[in-house]
Amino acid sequence: MCAEWAAMKTVTIQRAETTLSQLLARVEVGEEIVIARGKNPIAKLVPIRRNAGIRQFGALRSVVTIGQEFFEPLPDAELAAWE
Repeated sequence: MCAEWAAMKTVTIQRAETTLSQLLARVEVGEEIVIARGKNPIAKLVPIRRNAGIRQFGALRSVVTIGQEFFEPLPDAELAAWE
């Protein structure tokens, strides 16, 4: 079993079936739960992240750069591959 999974709460399929409502309530508050068949993890319940945050124009300035070659025309062989 992966060390990451060992740190999370793990339940069997049978227990997940009988306590799904309680498991979902725990997931809603941020907990991640692994569902296992015997000792083999097969799925993970995780919360859906609803708020991705506000995008800010220029946030990657000085982190990402585009070289001058980006603006040069593609060679004919490369253009032909796109057609």
